Amino acid sequence: MRSPATAKLHMSAKSGSIYIDDGRADLPVPQEVRDLVGVLENAGFSAWTVGGGVRDALRGERPQDWDVATSARPPDVRRLFRRTVAIGIEHGTIGVIGKSGRMYEVTTFRRDVETFGRKARVVFAETLEEDLARRDFTMNAVAWHPESHELRDPHQGVSDLQNRVLRTVGEPAERFREDRLRVLRGLRFAGRFQLRIDPATWEAAVDSAPELHILSAERVREELWKVLGGQESPSTAVRLYGEAGVLRELYPELEVLRSDPSPAGPWEHTLRCVDAAPQVRVPVRVAALLHRCGIAAESNTGEAALRSAAVARDLLRRLKCSNADVDTVTHLIAQLPAIPSSMAADAEFRRWIRVVGVAYTGDLFKLARAACEADGQARGCADGLAETEARAAAVLASNPALGVGDLMIGGNDLRDAGIPAGRRYSTILSELLELVTDDPSMNERERLLGEVERIEARQRSENAG
Repeated sequence: MRSPATAKLHMSAKSGSIYIDDGRADLPVPQEVRDLVGVLENAGFSAWTVGGGVRDALRGERPQDWDVATSARPPDVRRLFRRTVAIGIEHGTIGVIGKSGRMYEVTTFRRDVETFGRKARVVFAETLEEDLARRDFTMNAVAWHPESHELRDPHQGVSDLQNRVLRTVGEPAERFREDRLRVLRGLRFAGRFQLRIDPATWEAAVDSAPELHILSAERVREELWKVLGGQESPSTAVRLYGEAGVLRELYPELEVLRSDPSPAGPWEHTLRCVDAAPQVRVPVRVAALLHRCGIAAESNTGEAALRSAAVARDLLRRLKCSNADVDTVTHLIAQLPAIPSSMAADAEFRRWIRVVGVAYTGDLFKLARAACEADGQARGCADGLAETEARAAAVLASNPALGVGDLMIGGNDLRDAGIPAGRRYSTILSELLELVTDDPSMNERERLLGEVERIEARQRSENAG
């Protein structure tokens, strides 16, 4: 393996990232970060950009986040900068807010002294090398100095980036014992960057999978959300989840899908569906991942969708997702088979929109298109969905009554009609809404009051009988 002094990377001209043979680089670091490092250096401290920002810049990307590692202690950092946030002061991390309003994490050099599988007890270190030695993967253990342009790469992370290899820093089993979450992080990186996993790293990840249950639900969820929201093709990482035993330990509802590995089976359908769902809508991607969960046999029926929605609800609650996310994802799954044909009557569209909810129709169509593409029916299915979506939009544009609040009469009108207050109001208004759904012209005060009289007359007749 070549040393950093002789390694050569071909960087993107667009980003302005250039790796030079003498172990130096010119990376597209914001001026705010350069100024931040300069303040620390002028105060007598060592400071370097580290981690994902350096990694992504070396890959030719323009990173959104830049982190700084420094010999300065947290009180020193807070003293040197006017606007700071103690975002992780117990671990030596201070957020420094630049003139632009962006926050940069500044962390004191650290080393692990004791690990517990889900966290580590750290102490402050004296050198950058100690700090880099405690990091997870070699590509994340590269530091760059914005003033000298010097690269520090003691673990050959640059070479691994060049060769598209994911490798732990030091002994893989030890790195994963320190924090089992690194297994999930590694699989996410491998998927995101399309990396080959070093055999020793892969073996240690597989061996560590049975211990993943010790991780908190929040950390597990965050990793899954990063996979689904941060990658154009999340199926690569999800597939690695299955091969490494992660699904078996954390997501048995998805592991059952792998019992049928055929191209037309639910597992491969799910992977294709996740990739086809829009990256910017994470709830839709979550729904794409879970819309067949717990069901090994292929089925597009409403009953199967309801079963999958129930299984998905339990899984999402186990991950301690917000109520809003749980409700959104499960609702999309449950309603997926119920999308009407473009040839359906307007009344059917109005009734469908009432059930689905206006706020969910757009995401539901996105999920349906992804499912069509996963089934290999992208063109014809997409055309049909486009027609259906246009029909739905036209129905919505007519401003239909979609709830009892949209009716031209309400509880006060029923009281004025002599109907005693109580649950009877809800029954009457619901019946009126059904009439208006079938015939929007009925949504006039006098006509609705006439219907109320007929409903009450019918009720009296039934009671007398």
